[in-house]
Amino acid sequence: MVVVADVTIRRTTEDDWRHIRELRLEMLEDTPHAFLETLATALKHGEEEWRRRGRRGQSATGTSVAAIDGTGRWVGTMGGLLKTGTDLPTLYGVYVSPSHRGREAGVTDALLDEVEAWAAMHAPALRLTVHEDNRRAQEYYSRRGYRFTGRTEPYVLDPDQRELEMTRILAAGPGDEPTTGTL
Repeated sequence: MVVVADVTIRRTTEDDWRHIRELRLEMLEDTPHAFLETLATALKHGEEEWRRRGRRGQSATGTSVAAIDGTGRWVGTMGGLLKTGTDLPTLYGVYVSPSHRGREAGVTDALLDEVEAWAAMHAPALRLTVHEDNRRAQEYYSRRGYRFTGRTEPYVLDPDQRELEMTRILAAGPGDEPTTGTL
């Protein structure tokens, strides 16, 4: 567990399902093109789906972390996943409430630090995809050392739009100095 100002960063559990649901609905309302699900779809999920999402924080093949402010309100989340058939962990589900955004708040950095630390235990780099129109996220990831790979994929909710791949080297091999960049 990490504390930044009055915000605690910790892994999620199954029992967090109500908070996970509430934050997910906020995410989809705030930035509908940033996630691979619509608000209408999320509203249809039952308790078991939300519990499953909470268990990601305790998974052997992934992680899910939440930012919780001093009042107990969930204000951010991020996850990492080791996808079958891929060589790098993937960052997903990145969101911080507007009230806790910005460099000064430090919440986004603290969440990403946790996911990067988890990813570094599994691979030398972390990958992500970001919607082509989400400039704010692209700028943030660039500041954190992520670089565009040139690879794209169709956006699940609209195949005419693209998701852009970015990666960041997290660890250096023997004799290499730590650096960031593309693979």
